[in-house]
Amino acid sequence: MSGALQAVFQNQRSFGIPPCSQSYVTAGTFSWVAPTGVTSVSAVVVGGGGGGNPGDSGCCACSQGAYGGGGGGLAYKNNYSVIPGNSYTVVVGRAGTAGCTTGGASFFSTTAVVRATGGNRPYAGTNTAGDGGASGGASGLSSAFGGNGGGGAAGYSGYGGQGGGNAGSGAAGSGGGGGGGGAGSNSGNGNGGAGGGGVGLFGSGSNGSGGATGVGGGAGSSGSNGSNSSSRCAASGGAYGGGGGGGARNGNGGTAGVGAVRIMWPGNTRSFPSTCAGSP
Repeated sequence: MSGALQAVFQNQRSFGIPPCSQSYVTAGTFSWVAPTGVTSVSAVVVGGGGGGNPGDSGCCACSQGAYGGGGGGLAYKNNYSVIPGNSYTVVVGRAGTAGCTTGGASFFSTTAVVRATGGNRPYAGTNTAGDGGASGGASGLSSAFGGNGGGGAAGYSGYGGQGGGNAGSGAAGSGGGGGGGGAGSNSGNGNGGAGGGGVGLFGSGSNGSGGATGVGGGAGSSGSNGSNSSSRCAASGGAYGGGGGGGARNGNGGTAGVGAVRIMWPGNTRSFPSTCAGSP
């Protein structure tokens, strides 16, 4: 063996498989093939956010501004054993669209290994740790024409923020979760609600701030902010998993943020929420 080849061989034995990761950020079903030498991985999954309702929709059970959608859930699995060359299923949850639509669930390998729920449809949200952020804020009063904000995506160890209602601000996320979007203004015929903040895939970071009136929820853990709203139509949730805002009277609801899956290796030395998770 030449000196150069011997050095390469010794380096591989000393340092093992170089760290790497792969992210899936488009809704659908995919196959991930374990690379040569990779025997364990860590994975984080985020569910798609719930879509916001249009104003004056019978589905939202309101006669003025509408409810926003809930944020998507987040879950992770560390040091999961894989076999080099084998294929593993990856499912990325769809974003909820306007009008009583939940977000899609995301998972890696099987639903029993690691799965994150999609955000609830408007008026059906829950606020459970590790699940989605709460759905959009309480419905507007009889004089409230603006739509409610979308819920923030769940954090690595806490809730996403609840969307604002009746022209109020959304709540901040916790545990690295996205903040809730602010409700739309009640002026005139009202504005749609702002979108909830999304959550990132590179480990736990700062909490997303709650949006003021018409302002999107802040991103949690370096995700994307929810979109602001300035018209009757509601704004979209941020990537990944932010809930869509509710429409003002006679305005469309907002589309949510899509889900996502990230796989990183080696799983025995890299783990969520914070051990070497921030590098590629």
